[in-house]
Amino acid sequence: QVQLVESGGGLVQPGGSLRLSCAASGTIFSLYTMGWYRQAPGKQRELVAVVTSGGSTNYADSVKGRFTISRDNAKNTVYLQMNSLKPEDTAVYYCNAIHIRISYLDYWGQGTQVTVSS
Repeated sequence: QVQLVESGGGLVQPGGSLRLSCAASGTIFSLYTMGWYRQAPGKQRELVAVVTSGGSTNYADSVKGRFTISRDNAKNTVYLQMNSLKPEDTAVYYCNAIHIRISYLDYWGQGTQVTVSS
């Protein structure tokens, strides 16, 4: 059973920064593509960024140039560095792991709240 535990959310002023972490356990971390998604109140969950097992990354247009996703396979952890935060970044952020070959092995963390407000 794969477990994903997010941390690092909180309240930050516009223009500020936060770093989210997601620690994975119960699996071979390097076999999973890792992603961050977010869901704002009244909106659908959306992709923020993904990083493949080989380190390739992809970002939503809304966060390009401001957010950076990275992974440390030795620590079984994926990170999301968020800079120049905007009020519209306010959401619950979820970590996701999907196996590189077996797509039904798809896991989610419990989410961490990020609030951008003055």
